[in-house]
Order: sequence, then structure tokens, then C-alpha cells
Amino acid sequence: MDERRKKFAPFAATAVVTALMAVAAWAAWLGWDQHRDVHPDGSVTGPYEVWQVVGLVLTLLVPVCWAAHKRQVVAAAFGTSAGLTIASAVDWSDDASGLFVIGVGMVALGGLGAAFAVGALVTSLTRARR
Repeated sequence: MDERRKKFAPFAATAVVTALMAVAAWAAWLGWDQHRDVHPDGSVTGPYEVWQVVGLVLTLLVPVCWAAHKRQVVAAAFGTSAGLTIASAVDWSDDASGLFVIGVGMVALGGLGAAFAVGALVTSLTRARR
């Protein structure tokens, strides 16, 4: 039992750290912008600008790459996805239409897939160096 706990502790710690980093990054990049932009032609966009989402993605590369370098790709992917899912669910939960659930699901799947892809790439690059 003690051996199983020793193997699980780094996984859990990495998942928690990456989840907290994802929530903090969401709050820093997207959490403050809640208004939509109305253009002269009447079209509506937003609430997020492209630079905000790019900033979020670039910020999340740091903890995912760190975790992948430590061979914790699965923990990083699940932690990042969980953090983004929680943050988006809280941020969008005031949507009266209920369609925010679809967006939250897309964030969850996209975050999981992207974190796995980046983690696999970093792991393969660091293995190639060794």
C-alpha cells in the first residue's frame, strides 16, 4: 500500500498544480472580460478577443511542459482540463439559455486533447535528447 501511495503522490500533486494554474490563468486572461462588442453593422462578438485566448494558451504551456518534462503527461492533461472546465463552468454558468454546457464540454475536450498533444511532444523531445 505504501508503494502505491508513493507512486500516486506525484501524479496527484501535478494534477492539482496544473489545475490551479489553469484556473488562475483563466481568471487572469478571460475572467475579467464579460461584455460583448456590438459592431456598427449590428453584429455582436466576444466577450473574448483573440489575444486573450492566445495569452491563456501560451500561459498554460508552461505548467504542461514542466509536467511533461517530469514524465507526468497524464496528470498534466487531466489537471489542465479539469481546471479549464471548472473555470469555464463558473464563468459561463449565468447563461440563461443553458447552452454554456456545450461550451464547457468543448473546453474540457479541447483542453484535454491539447494538453496530451503538447505533453507527448515534450516527452518525445526530451527522450530524444537523452
